[in-house]
Amino acid sequence: MSKRIWGWFFFDWASQPYHTVLVTFIFGPFFAGIAAEYYISQGLSETAADAQAQSLWSMGLTFSGLIIGLGAPLIGALADTAGRRIPWIFGFSAMYILGAAGLWLANPDGSNMLMMLVLFAFGFIGAEYALIFVNSQLPGLGNKDDVGNISGSGFAFGYVGGLVALAILLALFVEQPNGKTLIGLDPAFGLNADQKEGTRIAGPFTALWYLVFMIPYFMWVKDPKTTGSRASLSTALGKLGQSVRGLKKRVSLSSYLGSSMLYRDALNGLYGFGGTYAKLVLNWELVSIGVFGIVGGLSAAVFSWIGGKADRAFGPKPVIKCAIWVLILVCITIVSMDRSQIFGIPLPDGSSLPDKIFFVCGALIGGMGGVLQAASRSLMVRHTDPDNPTESFGLYGLSGRATAFIAPMLIGTVTVMTQSARIGVSPLIVLFLLGLILLRWVKPEGDRATWSETSA
Repeated sequence: MSKRIWGWFFFDWASQPYHTVLVTFIFGPFFAGIAAEYYISQGLSETAADAQAQSLWSMGLTFSGLIIGLGAPLIGALADTAGRRIPWIFGFSAMYILGAAGLWLANPDGSNMLMMLVLFAFGFIGAEYALIFVNSQLPGLGNKDDVGNISGSGFAFGYVGGLVALAILLALFVEQPNGKTLIGLDPAFGLNADQKEGTRIAGPFTALWYLVFMIPYFMWVKDPKTTGSRASLSTALGKLGQSVRGLKKRVSLSSYLGSSMLYRDALNGLYGFGGTYAKLVLNWELVSIGVFGIVGGLSAAVFSWIGGKADRAFGPKPVIKCAIWVLILVCITIVSMDRSQIFGIPLPDGSSLPDKIFFVCGALIGGMGGVLQAASRSLMVRHTDPDNPTESFGLYGLSGRATAFIAPMLIGTVTVMTQSARIGVSPLIVLFLLGLILLRWVKPEGDRATWSETSA
């Protein structure tokens, strides 16, 4: 493979820890834990405090999702008017680094939770916007038969990066209840375990990881020759309006954007709440959640690579459908168990069966999630106009983020209504099913024949 493709892979390696370390396995559960303890100190019962903590986390994901969804197609159209993407990626990378680094300021007593949500959202928005521009470079890396394999290999490489970052944090920094790390050491560099500094360092560590490993990307991935035009808001709005109006003539693309909007929202809900579920429902410690993350990361890397091969052999649509069905079964299992029962069958006190089942679920979430994301951007390439790839992937970003508030909002609402963090996850099943239904109208090879009609 060329240096350009390897440089493109390094974006996934550099950026994946924001999702693996911060969203799912360390900062998210850490935030949920300190929020629950804060609400207990305010007089709430443990169950009510858990529900309130999950609702607060859902609020942060909801508002960041709204901002990402509303801005994604516009900034993509702006970039396409001049044909430059690297400067945009550089700017959003700065947001990623500042937001992640700022999480060091989290107070273990929960006194600055809202500030933590703002900093988390700032970095998360930067990560997602940068991803839109990087995804838009995929069509130029190979032909339609190659992009599925390239996309899957990129996700596999990225998941290995997230896995390595998580393993380093667990081995050297994140403290267990006894103050030691996973391998029995004091947190590195003299960090104070009582102040949770070994856990809080996850933010600056993620920022530094990104800063270092984006160097190959910026060295080896260059913009193609630009149009010579300057980015114009009015031109961008016009191009965006034309693209949106053209959707009515592109049934396959419209159906695919609607489908991916729902199933990717559900997948992001699993990522955003998987760790908090383990913390609030199963009462896991952060190190156990981190080990759970390693299992999921290994599975994601292996299955993403296999999924890329399957994409090349069968096309992305069958791969997507298979992954969604597996994830639906995982959601049903998660909603149907807690420490005392599984599918209504009582368990003896202290049973480890829920832990073992959740580890299997974690492997499937990681594996099928990686497959689903890789195959999804491969299918999007089959619907992408090569003259406007960033705008097209801006619409794809919109479909993935315009309703990114729905999953956390539904989870937050159902959690409050039921006062159960476990049952609160149940709306994800409906979102996956609706996404699966809309896939029926998506053409496996895309709708390239309609491009000239929509641009006429």
